[in-house]
Amino acid sequence: MHFTILGMPVQDGSGRMGCEMGPSALRTARLALALRELGHTLTDLGTVVPREARPAVHGNTSLKCLPEIVAWTTAITEAAYHAADGAVPIFLGGDHSIAAGTLAGMARRAFEAKRPLFVLWLDAHPDFHTLDSTNSGNLHGVPLAYASGQAGFQGFFPRLAVPVDPENICAMGIRSVDRAEREALRHAGVTVHDMRAIDEMGIAPLLRTFLERVSAENGMLHVSFDVDFLDPSIAPAVGTTVPGGATFREAHLVMEMLHDSHLVTSLDLVELNPFLDERGRTATLMVDLTASLMGRSIMDRPTRSY
Repeated sequence: MHFTILGMPVQDGSGRMGCEMGPSALRTARLALALRELGHTLTDLGTVVPREARPAVHGNTSLKCLPEIVAWTTAITEAAYHAADGAVPIFLGGDHSIAAGTLAGMARRAFEAKRPLFVLWLDAHPDFHTLDSTNSGNLHGVPLAYASGQAGFQGFFPRLAVPVDPENICAMGIRSVDRAEREALRHAGVTVHDMRAIDEMGIAPLLRTFLERVSAENGMLHVSFDVDFLDPSIAPAVGTTVPGGATFREAHLVMEMLHDSHLVTSLDLVELNPFLDERGRTATLMVDLTASLMGRSIMDRPTRSY
């Protein structure tokens, strides 16, 4: 396969500094080498530069960095669309606000290919707030709502060329949901598998059901992988830790199942904050998981000491 890699060093959405170093950390952890060792080719497209931020005043006074996130989303949407030209793009975050743009760009690609876009959202949080409903004001909590065409973004965020159908979204690993998000998710029809569902039924059957639907509808699949999908005991380099996340084995199983499906057409790697890491262990794990998604088998696990 041919991949493009595109850095998106956004930290304005998280309310905490450090995520802008995420793309550099993933490159330093030898993401490109891991893909080449699997026989793939790739082109590193460098780093997205945001558009000029323009003043924006919203009635929700808790919003943080709204002009900056709008400027980033505008630039990322266009960059993501072009990165998918003849390649599978890997978008290196940055906080999860980048998904507002990556999803918008990939939805446009899918529409032009006359295929539905499906989204596998691997995250502790659904990020389904609107500009009106968020209390924290941190805009890494809104991208899935924006990209799926929920109300409340008009006049501030870029107009969506093609929204993602909320019924084509599967959020897995969820374990921190605000009341407003819970109601919005239910009303929109997003499939949500929280950690209780995973504990009770196992992650494989839940994921398999979703992948079977993507395949049956000839869908394109965008995977948005937040570090806090993982349990913080194995992935400490994230500013939004929530205990009880996916284990090392569950995460690798998800990635190997995704590889076996041959459905993934784009990937986000987000919320890596190297400032909070321990000798690069989270960045290295993210690269290893990406390698599993792209074809590394369980027989090929490297041995490491820390």
